[in-house]
Amino acid sequence: MGRGKIEIKRIENPTNRQVTYSKRRNGIFKKAQEITVLCDAKVSLIMFSNTGKFHEFVSPTTTTKNIFDQYQNTLGIDLWSTHYGRMQETYKKLKDVNDKLRKQIRQRIGEDLDDLSMDELSSLEQKVTAAADAVRERKYHVIKTQTDTYKKKLKSLEERHGNILLNFEAKYEDPNLNYGLVDDGDYQSATALSNGAPNLYAFRLYNANFPQGGGGGGGGGFGPNNLSLG
Repeated sequence: MGRGKIEIKRIENPTNRQVTYSKRRNGIFKKAQEITVLCDAKVSLIMFSNTGKFHEFVSPTTTTKNIFDQYQNTLGIDLWSTHYGRMQETYKKLKDVNDKLRKQIRQRIGEDLDDLSMDELSSLEQKVTAAADAVRERKYHVIKTQTDTYKKKLKSLEERHGNILLNFEAKYEDPNLNYGLVDDGDYQSATALSNGAPNLYAFRLYNANFPQGGGGGGGGGFGPNNLSLG
C-alpha cells in the first residue's frame, strides 16, 4: 500500500517545517548530483531557508560565476548593468561631496577665495570667527584643567612637606633622642660618634653674622637655618 498524497501547503509548525526543508533539500541536492554524474550536466543550486541560512550545490566541473556568465551569454542580458549604473551614480555623488568639502577647507585657511561674492565672503568670515571662538574656548578649558591639576599637585606636596616638618619637630621634642650642638672643630668627630649611636644627632652651628644689638633685642643669634644635621 503506497503513501497517501500529501497536500502541498505551508507547514504551520516551525519544527516540522524545518525538518521537511532539510529532508527535501538533501533530496534535491542528491538529484542534482545524480544528474551531474549521469548526464555530464552543469548544475548550480542556491537555496535560502526561511531563517536566511544559505545552502548551495555546484557541479564539480563548473562554478557559480561560470553558470551566471553562461546564463547571460545565452539570453543576451546583463545582470549587473543596473547595479553598476547605481554604483556609478553613488560614486559621482560622493565625489562631488568630497570636492565641495575640500574646497571649503581651503577657503577656511584663506585659499581659493577669488570666486566668492560679498555675501559668501561675509558668511565665510562668520564661520571662521565662530570656529576660532570654539578653538579659543577649548584652549582656555585645557589651560584651566592643567592649572587645577598643578594646583592639586602643589597642595599635595605642601601637605607632605608640612607632615615632614611635624614629624621632625616631634622627634626633636622626644626626650629619648639626643641632640648636640658642636662647632666646626668638633663636627667631624661628633658626626662619627652619631653614626655609631642610633639616638644621637649632631648639629653644626653656623654664625650668621647677625649685627650685634640690632632690632631683634640683643646680641648675635642663630636661626633654624643655621643648623646642619650630621
